[in-house]
Amino acid sequence: MKRIRTIFRLIVLLIFGLVLHYALPQHDVVRVVNTYQERQDLNDWTRVFWARPDDQSATLINRDVQFIQTVKKRTMLLGFIPRETTEVMVYRNEDTNFSWPFYFKFDTANLQTEADDLVSTAENPKWAVITHYGWRNEYVSAFPNAIAIRPVASPDVTIIPWFNIGFFVVVAFFFGLVRAMWRQFRERSVDPLLDSAGDQYDELQASVSERRSRIGRWMDTWRKKDDRRH
Repeated sequence: MKRIRTIFRLIVLLIFGLVLHYALPQHDVVRVVNTYQERQDLNDWTRVFWARPDDQSATLINRDVQFIQTVKKRTMLLGFIPRETTEVMVYRNEDTNFSWPFYFKFDTANLQTEADDLVSTAENPKWAVITHYGWRNEYVSAFPNAIAIRPVASPDVTIIPWFNIGFFVVVAFFFGLVRAMWRQFRERSVDPLLDSAGDQYDELQASVSERRSRIGRWMDTWRKKDDRRH
């Protein structure tokens, strides 16, 4: 039973971690290569990887989506340590409006213009930090959604994810608060009930044992009478 609880907790923790990894903002140092617009089919299960900016788009099976093609600096340790090598990364540029995840993005056209202004070549690069959420998966055509872009002086810029740090601090605080409230509630309400139930069970066990002993003594009196007759 203990092993089952441990496995269940690990599964819940894994799902929670995947949701956070998908939804929390990430930052990449990139060089914008090109921007374009392409019509995408949204008629299968991969629709979950695309934004739903309005009610009308929820009923469409395809729509035009803007993309930003970049060369991204590789990183290690979830993006905290930059490396010298690069890789290709393509971002989609969609409004999220009031849908999940709650970035309240309404400036797709402005962001596309800013990305156009940062297009550069390898000989004369312009580097930028692009903020996004989501995953890139070539097999299901999933693209991270760009939220913001800003120019930087060099690809060696240090990025501190202040929002993510604050988010985990708040989550840890509320987790500790809920845990403390639960322990206090358990000490005041649950444990006394369990102790009372345990005492009642012990009393019941003692009563049953006493009755059994009385029946045993009564049976012994009849056995003695039978022995006297013989």
